[in-house]
Amino acid sequence: MNNGSELPIEVLNGRPGYINFLDAFNSWQLVKELKEATGLPAAASFKHVSPAGAAVGLPLSDTLKKIYYVDDLELSPLANAYARARGADRMSSYGDFVALSDVCDVQTAKMLAREVSDGVIAPGYTEEALTVLKGKRKGTYNIIKIDENYKPELLEHKQVFGITFEQERNEAKITADLLQNRPTVNKEIPEGAARDLLISLIVLKYTQSNSVCYVKDGQAIGIGAGQQSRVHCTRLAGGKADIWWLRQNPKVLALPFKDSIRRPDRDNTIDVYISDDYEDVLADGVWENFFTEKPEPLTREEKKAWVAQLKDVALGSDAFFPFGDNIERAHRSGVQYIAQAGGSIRDDNVIETCDKYGIAMAFTGLRLFHH
Repeated sequence: MNNGSELPIEVLNGRPGYINFLDAFNSWQLVKELKEATGLPAAASFKHVSPAGAAVGLPLSDTLKKIYYVDDLELSPLANAYARARGADRMSSYGDFVALSDVCDVQTAKMLAREVSDGVIAPGYTEEALTVLKGKRKGTYNIIKIDENYKPELLEHKQVFGITFEQERNEAKITADLLQNRPTVNKEIPEGAARDLLISLIVLKYTQSNSVCYVKDGQAIGIGAGQQSRVHCTRLAGGKADIWWLRQNPKVLALPFKDSIRRPDRDNTIDVYISDDYEDVLADGVWENFFTEKPEPLTREEKKAWVAQLKDVALGSDAFFPFGDNIERAHRSGVQYIAQAGGSIRDDNVIETCDKYGIAMAFTGLRLFHH
């Protein structure tokens, strides 16, 4: 229902379900705001009404092209955005719903065609892109076109246990003005870091609370969503950021996979290889299923040394950090810039911990709870 007015969407293919539409509408809002905030094409990969990844269309390095499995493709700016959104946490993005800020071009469609995905929402599709996408999943792939000029009513309704709640939509604009209050000794937030902080806050606006988001070079590299404790969000997201970085380690890039191993199985195997129980899981008789020869393990010392090289990461939180332990954990994953609401009775402790590591932090004064 849309209060009797015409719906702002058109289903061009497939039969989207309840969860598909929830993912589609939340992810569309996210990429639309990313585009408005940065001026760049944006994409999001959604699972269970939270983003698994989100990014803007900056060019990819050769290493990122390889770990995102797009080094054989021609990439438009929009395709770059989706490669980043999908690639940061490929395990979580498996079977995703995709949102694109711009008209879907054939380069992005060809990338989508070979990934396991439930559907896509965009303001339009080129004829060639639509042909490619309609051939996906034996012709059942969900393709939604949305009116990019649609503006919903301010008041939203939600029914729980037969009772209807209503509240105003979160219409808060995420702009650089939110980053002006910097209580830390280090107040330097370069332009690229400010962009990444805005991306983190926009991602959090559409992530199930509590939530924390790590961003680097225009893409989310770790999202911790729906945890009861904020430090658990920080640990979860930090762990994902570490895995994203470890995938770029030379030993991981050189893993001798058999040609027959599919991309999802490679992702799962890499995750095991990076873990501390690698040699137990990929014991003799098991590794032969994946590799042409048994790879040398990536030791704990090597992993620690590699993660220590991750730098200049931006971190957003959807509400205030209540303790400095969040900062301690974030620092271990290369966080140098933070944006959070502020307003905790322990703000002094959080500021002090940032100062300990030379981290620049902004108090936004804005909470972004999403339920």
